[in-house]
Amino acid sequence: MTVVAEPRVVVLVEGPTDQAALRTLARRHKRDLDAEGISIMAIGGAMNIRTALALLGAPRPDVRFAGLCDDREAPYFQRALEDAGFGTEISREDMERLGFYVCVRDLEDELIRALGAPAVEVVLAQHGELDSFRTMRKQPAWRERPPEEQLRRFLCSQSRRGPAATWLVEALDLDRVPRPLDRLLVYL
Repeated sequence: MTVVAEPRVVVLVEGPTDQAALRTLARRHKRDLDAEGISIMAIGGAMNIRTALALLGAPRPDVRFAGLCDDREAPYFQRALEDAGFGTEISREDMERLGFYVCVRDLEDELIRALGAPAVEVVLAQHGELDSFRTMRKQPAWRERPPEEQLRRFLCSQSRRGPAATWLVEALDLDRVPRPLDRLLVYL
């Protein structure tokens, strides 16, 4: 990955999963974010948004900021944007106007809903992960849960997060991209 020396846009995302998904979606749309001066920064969790904005000197007249976060993490992003000077009493609508988009639950949930559980299982099979998934869902704690919850748990395991996001975005019909991911790429 190329580091953008003088970015015109900095996209702040919680972690490498979001970063991989956004880069994959951009590539599928034939966009080179690095060449466009767009830097995607994984901040190591939503709690680090305030620190990231401060380190980057946000807001700045020469750089636009954008981001993606999970629903439960949106309040951290809202308060950090307020504290950084992007506005007061920032609502979800204000966040979108500023280029910050919220996944309904999280990115994995958005991707599972966009593809559907059967299609996600096909993707797992294509990448040699279906047997591991089937083993996990046989565990007593997961046996009776809906397939979407089982898949989300499986995909959210640390070892699968980045690669799985890439696989799922690769499998998406571009007309069914989850709204937060789609809107963020359009904003950029």
